[in-house]
Order: sequence, then C-alpha cells, then structure tokens
Amino acid sequence: MAALNSLVAALESYRGRDRLIRTLGYCCQLVGGVLVEQYPARSEVGTRLLALSSQLSHCRTILRLFDDLAMFMYTKQYGLGAEEEDILVRCVSVLGNLADQLYYPCEHIAWAADSKILHVDSARWWMLSTAFWGLSLFLGIASGFPPTLWCCRSLWMVLKLRQQLRSPTAAFRSQLPRSKQRAMEAQIQSETLTLLSNLADLANAVHWLPPGILWAGRFPLWLVGLLGTISSLLSMYQAVRVSGSADTATS
Repeated sequence: MAALNSLVAALESYRGRDRLIRTLGYCCQLVGGVLVEQYPARSEVGTRLLALSSQLSHCRTILRLFDDLAMFMYTKQYGLGAEEEDILVRCVSVLGNLADQLYYPCEHIAWAADSKILHVDSARWWMLSTAFWGLSLFLGIASGFPPTLWCCRSLWMVLKLRQQLRSPTAAFRSQLPRSKQRAMEAQIQSETLTLLSNLADLANAVHWLPPGILWAGRFPLWLVGLLGTISSLLSMYQAVRVSGSADTATS
C-alpha cells in the first residue's frame, strides 16, 4: 500500500509524472527493439511497443512546451553563480544553464514544424535542440569531473573531510560529527549517479546528431532504449532517495 501511495504522489507532480513516462518509454523501446531485431516471430509485438515508445516521447515533448518559464527563472536565480566557490564550476554551470535555455525554444520550433504549425525545416531544429541537450550534458559531466578531478565543489569537500577524518588530532574529529560525514558520503554517491545518468544520455544525444559525428546514427533501437532506461532508473532512484531523506528529516 505504501508503494502505491508513493506512486500516486509521484504522478501528482509534473516531475514525477515525467520521470515515469520517460522510464516507460525507454523500456518499451528496449523491449521492442530486442523483439524486432532478435525475435522475428515477435516482431509485431515489438513494433507496437516501439509505437508506444514514440507516443510517450511525443507526450513529453508537448509537456515541455511549458518548461521555458521555469527554466528562465532558474537561470535568473543562479545568475553568474556568485555563490559558487570554484571559478571553473561557476563558468561551466552558467554555460550549461544557457544551453538548457536555448534547448527548449529549438525543440518547440521543431515540434511546431512537424505539426505543420510553422513552415520551417524541422530536421534542422531537432538537430539544434539535440546539440544543446548534448552540450548541457557534457558540461554537467565536466563540472563534476574536470581533468584535474579537483574542481568539483562537492568532491573537493569530500576530500577535505577525509583528510580531516584521518587526522590524529581530536580537534578535527570534534568539528566533524558523524552526521556530517554521512551527509558528505550521500552527496558524493548522488554526484556519481548523476554522472552515470548524464553519460548514458550523452551517448544517446550523440547518436541522434547528424551522421558523421562520432557514433551518430549507429546505435540499434534496443541500445538507445537500454541507455535511456538506465538513465531514467537512476533519476527515479535519486528522486526516491531525496524524497525519503526529506521525509526522515521532517519525521
């Protein structure tokens, strides 16, 4: 009953509903792609699952028509990242926000072109939206794990925490209670999961770019579905963890 209540609560929120639709869509593409390519006798079922996956993706595209204002407010509130301690993380985050901000109108124009609302080349706008999405993912990965591995604020704080924990002096230990240690361990785990999710999405983003760019267009349907499913499940897991931590804190 608790699981059902959690599902209902998730479906009542926009983000929770979007995560579930995304996960179902990629799962359908994964299973449908496997059936079509590996099991010809089940190809009809696979084709139906791929059609369902396409419709779920189309549903998310329409829902994102209303995301521009929320993204704009987030970008405005973050500004130039004056609160960030690391200059590289600040610059990369600002560029990532800009890429996200440009992604939405490009996708909207592409959708409007496919729907015959605008008379423009939809393929060009789909390519631009995918490029901005991929750039945002790449910048997100870069901000978490730059070449020196020292510029991510959370990882830097974890390294400092571990150094303090190794210190034999009692002064350092008294300043770092066990609750803070657990919080930092949870933070680095969250950053790692986000990295894996972004890598899976970035692989798909490159696949959807025009042929000739890295591995663009080379993934089979089932692999796109697998990468998307991994990313979606990681995102849902993190959302559940955050929700569980919030419930624990308020109980």
